[in-house]
Amino acid sequence: MKISTKGRYGLTVMIELARKYGEGPVSLKSIAEDKNLSAHYLEQLAAPLRNAGLVRSVRGAYGGYILADEPENITAGDIIRVLEGPITPVEGIEEEEAAQQALWMRIRDVVKDVLDTTTLKDLIINDHKEPQKEYMFYI
Repeated sequence: MKISTKGRYGLTVMIELARKYGEGPVSLKSIAEDKNLSAHYLEQLAAPLRNAGLVRSVRGAYGGYILADEPENITAGDIIRVLEGPITPVEGIEEEEAAQQALWMRIRDVVKDVLDTTTLKDLIINDHKEPQKEYMFYI
C-alpha cells in the first residue's frame, strides 16, 4: 500500500490543525507557507475533509479551518480513508490463492490497526521524539 500526496499532505494539514486546536481557525495558506506546500492543493484536500466532518471552515478575514472534534478523537485511519479510499494492500485478492489471500488480509489488518489506533494527539505528542531508523525489506 502506498499513500499518495493526498494522504500525506492531508495528514500534514490535520496535524497542524491539531497543534493549534483551541486557538481558533488556521488558514491553509499559513500551513502551506510553513510546510512549503501548494495552498491551492491543500484547498482541494480540505473539501473532502470538511464533507467527512473532520474539519469545519470559518469564513471571514480571520477565517480558516478548525478540527471538528478533539485531536484524541480523530485517527490517522479516518483521514487516510477520506483521502485515499479503503485501506487495502492489493486489489482483486478474490482471484488469489487462499494462502495469498490470508497474507494480504493480515497485512491489511495490521495497517488498519496502526492507522485506527493512532490519533492526531498521538502524532503531535510523538512529534518531538527521535525518528526511528528506516528498515529496507527485500523480497
